[in-house]
Amino acid sequence: MLNIIDLDKRITLAINGLHADRFDSFMVLMSDKWIWIPFYALLLYFVIRQYKRQSWIVVLGLIALIVIADQTSVHCFKNVVQRLRPCHDPTVAPFLHLVNGHCGGQYGFISSHAVNVFALTGFFNILYAKKLRILKITLIVWAIVVSYSRIYLGVHFFGDVLCGALWGLLLAILIGKTLRFLFPSPIKN
Repeated sequence: MLNIIDLDKRITLAINGLHADRFDSFMVLMSDKWIWIPFYALLLYFVIRQYKRQSWIVVLGLIALIVIADQTSVHCFKNVVQRLRPCHDPTVAPFLHLVNGHCGGQYGFISSHAVNVFALTGFFNILYAKKLRILKITLIVWAIVVSYSRIYLGVHFFGDVLCGALWGLLLAILIGKTLRFLFPSPIKN
């Protein structure tokens, strides 16, 4: 009988097996958190432009969100669950396509990349619920591509990414709704 862990391994190997060498560099780039700094600056620009003198409220919410998302992904999940990354799992590693031999830390549940990008995406989708459709679609595509890249690169199981995305969205809802409740005037649609 197939259990959820075996199913997760099979899905991961199937996704990772769809690799093509010509996409390796692109997927590495998608996973590089430092390459996204100009994109983050653009998001900050949207916040400041939209909320002007009240933008500090949204910026503080964003800072809180990212700190909570990043820290909980490590301290409440990775260090507690201690599930090996696929590239460290002896039952999966021999079958993976690894780019440049990069593997990352020992544990992978949940994907911090997925938590962070989906938290940010969810937060902006709450913030701009009725505005900037192109920004919201761009953020969703970005979050999916970044998360997919983690499986493509063999550093996360599908379940790591899926649970990370769900955790990130939950945090975005909690912090976004709390911000709207505490500061209803500036944070309205």
